[in-house]
Amino acid sequence: MSYLWQEFNIKTFPAETLVFRDGVFCEDLSEYESVKFNKQENLISVDKTPNLPVHIIYIGEASGNIDFYININAENTNIVLDWKTTNKKPVFFNLFIKNFGKNSVLNGQIIDKNYDKLKINVKAQHLTENTGIFVKTRVVAYKNTSTDLQGSAIIEKNATDCDSDISFSVMADESAKIILKPTQYINSAPKKASHTASLYKPNENQIKYLRTSGLGTIEIKQVMEEAFLN
Repeated sequence: MSYLWQEFNIKTFPAETLVFRDGVFCEDLSEYESVKFNKQENLISVDKTPNLPVHIIYIGEASGNIDFYININAENTNIVLDWKTTNKKPVFFNLFIKNFGKNSVLNGQIIDKNYDKLKINVKAQHLTENTGIFVKTRVVAYKNTSTDLQGSAIIEKNATDCDSDISFSVMADESAKIILKPTQYINSAPKKASHTASLYKPNENQIKYLRTSGLGTIEIKQVMEEAFLN
């Protein structure tokens, strides 16, 4: 799947892989044995420990209401989520993660170029001890757009020694409307739990350096966006 690197800057690796493009599940690009996928509910469940990591890839253009569920029921499982989209129409994306698997970890990366209205809501639940859920979201918000990023991680009672991180970062045009709300609900002593929200703006030294390299205003903007996203 070299085109994923060439077109979307996503590296693939030996894994059980599920690929979605423009909201459509690509059976011909997916290869999995231990993972179950319910197309009607957009539910990915891992009920037994796979021999390889699990790589979930969601790419292309996004629009409308998207509900996506990931249930990790197996121990010692490593899951990587690469969500890289562009929306030119409104998107309302809800991601639900439940981790029941001891020593199982999900590392998620959500990247979007927002040209319209974007709302992302991440809900992560740690349901047993020694689980990890890390979801980092980065958005470029263009002129006159609306971006609403909300996320909550819940460490349930008796789910001790968990690692949890929900973070949001936005590079926004001055006219863009931005709402960032990450939260943590901690009912057991975690190993580590954090949440962050930030707005990114290129500084004058960065811009000056790129200008002395011979780049024009539009090129500088493109370079800074790609550096922020990748």
